[in-house]
Amino acid sequence: MLDGKTILITGASSGIGAAAARLLADTGANLMLAARREDRLNELRSSLPHASNRIALFVGDVCDTTFSEASVKATLDAFGGLDGAFNNAGTLGEMGPVPNMSMETWNHVVATNLNSAFLAAKYQIPAMRERGGGSIVFTSSFVGHTIGFPGMAAYAATKAGLIGLTQVLAVEHGPENIRVNALLPGGTKTEMGGDDPAFREYIAGLHALKRMAEPEEIAKAAAFLLSDASSFVTGSAMLCDGGNSISKG
Repeated sequence: MLDGKTILITGASSGIGAAAARLLADTGANLMLAARREDRLNELRSSLPHASNRIALFVGDVCDTTFSEASVKATLDAFGGLDGAFNNAGTLGEMGPVPNMSMETWNHVVATNLNSAFLAAKYQIPAMRERGGGSIVFTSSFVGHTIGFPGMAAYAATKAGLIGLTQVLAVEHGPENIRVNALLPGGTKTEMGGDDPAFREYIAGLHALKRMAEPEEIAKAAAFLLSDASSFVTGSAMLCDGGNSISKG
């Protein structure tokens, strides 16, 4: 359902973003893969030789206020339009209690997770309007929505803020056939989550399935929201959390 569609993915160099790139490459979609690490992006494209002519790269940092406008322009230049965007880039930031948190830490997390989403919508929506519609997906989190973890105030606040942004954008642009949804993964095996076995075991235990997600599992949910398979889904905070939100044991 994404064959011939053009999708922009941020945070594409690793984790969920890279998994989404690999999955969508197999659907026939054109992909603009955006991230800070050019070497990782080149490695990812090289690993997808069957789709290399449908993959373009954009190197930049979502904290840069010019990133969103420039990445959309690069997508239009490469493929002539924009049909969907998986705004996946994010950061945990330096963890700690609020009284000990610096403004620098707070502002960095807000810029990465929330300001970047505002700017993404600002420039992606007009491009999708020109195509007669499209789908925007933001990576939010169960943190700040169904659970609070000590030391994660900035992360939780920004990820919760994405849900509010999603709802308003969905209402504002639904009449233009532009759908906007937030995807809320559970604990996922990515670099951001670290590789400490004891910590991963603890996180796995928070889920009804008693395990963490593979990045590919979250990517499948993102692909659903980007595709016409979810044509009547908008404004949602879609949990893909392995039952984290309902597990108390």
